Amino acid sequence: MTALKLSSAQMVANARARITEVSTTDLIARLARDPDLVIVDIRDVRERQRTGSIPGSIHAPRGMIEFWVDPDSPYHKDVFAQPGKSYVFHCASGWRSALTVATLQDMGFDAAHLTDGFTDWVAQDGPVDPPKDR
Repeated sequence: MTALKLSSAQMVANARARITEVSTTDLIARLARDPDLVIVDIRDVRERQRTGSIPGSIHAPRGMIEFWVDPDSPYHKDVFAQPGKSYVFHCASGWRSALTVATLQDMGFDAAHLTDGFTDWVAQDGPVDPPKDR
């Protein structure tokens, strides 16, 4: 196999160096007091079904997010065109969401990501909607 020019770990580190990161503690506090906060869960639907979700979060699969955010895309979702909203993306550990937010930033979409993901959210006793029946 040919050596990669850039590892996935390097890609995540590069993304984190240029995006806004939100700690679990800060996001837990904001959840209760910020009506303009939109939390976007980019985990696979099976992860969400298995482990639950942050109350009020919306699900946007990682493979579709660029298309859902782009107002010129036939797949655009209005939730991403709400003026005055602030968007925080998360995955399980913060890797996928870091890459996602870096890509969205390149597109001109302002967003942040949950630094240590849903795993840390649960570990710090953040509120969780229970898993859905499969």
